[in-house]
Amino acid sequence: MKKKKIINTMTSQGAEKLRQKLDKLKNIKRPYIIKLLSSSRKNGDLKENSEYHAAKEEQSFCENKIREIENKLANANIIDIHKIKHYNKIIFGIPFTILKIDNNKIFNYIIVGKDEADPKKNMISINSPISRSLIGKSINKIIKVNTPNGKVKYKILKIGK
Repeated sequence: MKKKKIINTMTSQGAEKLRQKLDKLKNIKRPYIIKLLSSSRKNGDLKENSEYHAAKEEQSFCENKIREIENKLANANIIDIHKIKHYNKIIFGIPFTILKIDNNKIFNYIIVGKDEADPKKNMISINSPISRSLIGKSINKIIKVNTPNGKVKYKILKIGK
């Protein structure tokens, strides 16, 4: 049975951040770990050498992280938001403003890939219930989002910068 490829949708900025992280892991962290392993081998019997075992564990973690990022980038659907025309509809990567109707709170968000999501920076995952409810909707549209605490109504106030 073939393993199903998982496509990661991300902005071009998110892909660049992953590339930078991968570069640091490969060109800074990996050589550092190799030096640690080399110096810890000089400390005697490897069976009882805790420095060596810690370095091997760190190497394993680093190599797994490298593979994970390489797989994400290899299977990425990278979207350059500067090349997209949104025609006043909420789409991936375009900022928007919504009003939570029950308490009149205003929120500014951007829908991004799951690896880029950061609620503190108002970046919400494309996989979130609110994102799925908002995609394709236009200004002044009222939408209902199913949450664990029940349905919440939002009104779309602004799309774009």
